[in-house]
Amino acid sequence: MKVRLVMTSQLYIGCSGWNYGDSAEKGGWLNVFYPDRKTRKLNYYSQFFNTVEMDATFYNKFYQHMNQGLFIGIVKTTPSDFKVSVKVPEIITHDKRLDVNKGVMVDLKTFLDKISPLKNSNKLGTIIIQLPPSFAITDSQYLEDFLRVLRKDSEIPNDIKFAVEFRNKSWDTEGALELLQHYDIVSVLTDSPAKENLEFLSNEDNITSKSTGVVIRMHGRNTTQGHYWYNYLYSKEELNTWVKKVKKIKENTDTVFVYFNNHYGGKAIVNALQFKEMLNENSLPENEKRVLESAKKYF
Repeated sequence: MKVRLVMTSQLYIGCSGWNYGDSAEKGGWLNVFYPDRKTRKLNYYSQFFNTVEMDATFYNKFYQHMNQGLFIGIVKTTPSDFKVSVKVPEIITHDKRLDVNKGVMVDLKTFLDKISPLKNSNKLGTIIIQLPPSFAITDSQYLEDFLRVLRKDSEIPNDIKFAVEFRNKSWDTEGALELLQHYDIVSVLTDSPAKENLEFLSNEDNITSKSTGVVIRMHGRNTTQGHYWYNYLYSKEELNTWVKKVKKIKENTDTVFVYFNNHYGGKAIVNALQFKEMLNENSLPENEKRVLESAKKYF
């Protein structure tokens, strides 16, 4: 009789960002989650979630002012088992489009130096390389050259988990998956509006035992005017589809990160806690249950 070995994977569930200090009416988390304006946000957040995605590093207007001191502060503020995933700066992915002939490796090493306190404290989750929607499979040579140089560079630790998120439907090919597997790159699955035609990014069957990890980004499904995508509250029925997927994915990979990017007005808080509850057979610690019930009143 054949015995099937089921992989025990680590599961991290959190939100995309935490520094939302405005009221819910303005898209923030004040009162929905944070008790008052004096609350130390990341310290409070990390009492309920074991990971966060930091996407402020993507935007040059924020990134250019960042230094190691910022990340040392993040390390000191969070528990020892907390993980921070960070997004690669837009100068690498959007401005220079991964072109190794335009100095992107220098830019990447500068970035890695800035966030090194996370790596040194074992708090670095994944480094997310989010490609622009215009970056199609016809640009695949830029991606492959970048990944090849990345993996050959002795100055870049080989235990850092890099993840690539495609945003163009032309990448829906076996070749793209094989490319990621060849260079030991983490797969990114996403939930986004159906009209974007990115359904292949939500296919858990693409995850195999060769996967070094998985990042799931729940962007929201709003397509109305105003706050696009992320001003959206998932129903339990919609979440349940992903609960089933995560349970399946956990059998094939060692680490799974789930980030709720539907942050507007604290909706990510509700959905992230609901997701944890559903994965844990409808059970939550008392402090998380209280926060969830309080936040739900706003919606």
